[in-house]
Amino acid sequence: MSDPFIGEIKMFAGNFAPRGYSLCNGQSMSISQNAALYSLLGITYGGDGVSTFALPNFQGRSPVHWGTGTGLQPVTIGHAAGAETVTLQQSNMPIHNHPITASTAEGTSNKPLAEGYLAAAVDKDLNPINMYAAAPASAVTLQSATAGGSAPLATRSPYLAVSFIIALIGEYPTRD
Repeated sequence: MSDPFIGEIKMFAGNFAPRGYSLCNGQSMSISQNAALYSLLGITYGGDGVSTFALPNFQGRSPVHWGTGTGLQPVTIGHAAGAETVTLQQSNMPIHNHPITASTAEGTSNKPLAEGYLAAAVDKDLNPINMYAAAPASAVTLQSATAGGSAPLATRSPYLAVSFIIALIGEYPTRD
């Protein structure tokens, strides 16, 4: 097998980086000890550009190609975005309502009626009572209640964890 290009990233099934590679976990690297790799990456993934630069961090991330695709937002090389979970807000939901019209009249049926209204609920002994009325004695609009616990919703696609490694030594890639 030929030598890898310096900066070439590969998926690797092991839990370590083989000789000549480093794990892509965002660690800081010395420019003076990795000048060739720094000349390719610069501070795209972090570092101060004076004595350090950083490797890409694939921990909990999926790779995407940089650029702009049809109907997609532009992505620049080195840009990290996204979240594993989100909490939906009312502003994220489609505009809708839950109208309920009730009646103060005594119910005449224990089953919903076409064109009927919600009537009284249960008696003092919790016996089932007729709670639907055919017409309102006086209509009352009920207030909506707040519901939900604001728990985050997972957004991560199914995945299989592997190591991403980057070549520290090898052939220097030339531009053609």
